[in-house]
Amino acid sequence: ACIVEDLYKSREPVLEMKAIYFMTPTAKCVEALIADFKPKPKYKAAYVYFTDYCPDELFNNMKLYCAKYIRVCKEINISFMPQEAQVFTCDNPEAFQSIYSPHCQDKKKKTLETLADQLVTLCATLDEYPGVRYKKDSNMVNAKTLAELVDNKLARHYEMDDSGKKKGKTQAQLLIVERGFDPVSPILHELTYQAMAYDLIDIQSDTYKYKSKDGAEKQALLNEDDMLWVKLRHKHIAEVSEQIPKMVKEISANKKQPDGKITISNLAQMMKKMPSFRKQLTEDLAVGLDVDGQKVKDPMRTLLPVLLHPYSTHDKIRAVLLYIFSLNGTTDENLSKLIQHVKIEDQREFILNWKELGVPIITSSSIFNRKPPRRDRSQEEKYNLSRWTPVIKDVMEDAVENKLDTREWPHQSECPAAWNGSGAVSARQKHKASAQDERRTGSRLIIFVIGGITYSEMRSAYEVTQAVKSCEVIIGSSHILTPTSLLDDIKVLSKGPMEVFTIDERSNA
Repeated sequence: ACIVEDLYKSREPVLEMKAIYFMTPTAKCVEALIADFKPKPKYKAAYVYFTDYCPDELFNNMKLYCAKYIRVCKEINISFMPQEAQVFTCDNPEAFQSIYSPHCQDKKKKTLETLADQLVTLCATLDEYPGVRYKKDSNMVNAKTLAELVDNKLARHYEMDDSGKKKGKTQAQLLIVERGFDPVSPILHELTYQAMAYDLIDIQSDTYKYKSKDGAEKQALLNEDDMLWVKLRHKHIAEVSEQIPKMVKEISANKKQPDGKITISNLAQMMKKMPSFRKQLTEDLAVGLDVDGQKVKDPMRTLLPVLLHPYSTHDKIRAVLLYIFSLNGTTDENLSKLIQHVKIEDQREFILNWKELGVPIITSSSIFNRKPPRRDRSQEEKYNLSRWTPVIKDVMEDAVENKLDTREWPHQSECPAAWNGSGAVSARQKHKASAQDERRTGSRLIIFVIGGITYSEMRSAYEVTQAVKSCEVIIGSSHILTPTSLLDDIKVLSKGPMEVFTIDERSNA
């Protein structure tokens, strides 16, 4: 039998048992370990596994006080969270404030250092020594700073271990970009299943709570172990609504899963309540074209029906933001009128604070910024209400096809040999699922977004991977965003300082 206990809690001695310690290399954790063996041992022996590099000082303390009890002591380099098969986070939502709040500038450097350390452990775990590139931005330097830190730390790591530079192996690419690079994706009403669920329903820690027919409260975990969820999460809600009744019948007939697992249909029913015309209007603002492919000439006319309808304040703020993003900024006078219309005079921060992310909000009417061109996806569109594609998907496809402009995406160190995704075909060319085995030995493209990723961006990593012959796309960030959580984070950017989060201060053991 195996017992899992908290390192910091008081525990009874079990002298006949050996203990496995899985912990971060902090002074607090090491002190707790030493206390288990000094003055008297609680266990027969200790097998110690650190999630990251352990400083010499902590090693020496362990050696001094409990060396004779330690059978194994290893650093396993996993100071990141694998959220899904192709998604990771640094489990650090607080990084958003530390990096973007003007009140936390003294903490920014330490936070970026921590993120860099975590990215290096990710690369070490994947056995990759990637070429590092970043999105150049005249207003923001966080991506450049993080790229420098990661590149230097990778060089130091692989001075001691050159396993990431295997002969015949295509070098991976790591692209670093800031959240302000694409402000539309986290604000838009997404209509694919996973993104829509996390937008409309209060799902905490990937757990969906609901009531059964008899009124009892139940919960379902939405993760990689639920094959039905994995199969449906990236599909459009219209497809999910069609497929679920059939799948539920099959599952019930085959008795492959208990009834408690069939919660996906309940979840889908809840998401049908959103009025379709609101979805279409916000989609028109995001794409800049209507359903017929015609340019939206007067975005304000598109916006007004949303503002006049009794939607929630958050939904109206999202619509106003999409309007501003569609113009790449608006005049102070125009913004004041919009804020009065939505009646959020005391909550202007929801909109104004986007400037801290380098997103143009107030712009002179004569110098509206030109928006960069997007890929033509008119042939790919299946639904009128899902015409927006996250900008990061364009970047993924350009990177795989070796089309990224080096002026916009500079190489942090020396430019590597021409990277083509290890024989990757065009990202538009569909490929059979059997390519999965090929990808394992092929190349990797790692994307890191400073300031959070959206569920639609996560989906993009899977879509590009499926379309490419031999390149796996992995995406990560400090944390995963929902529209509500991002707006709440944006609002408090202008508030006072918050505690910075670093690896050293984490209490998990």
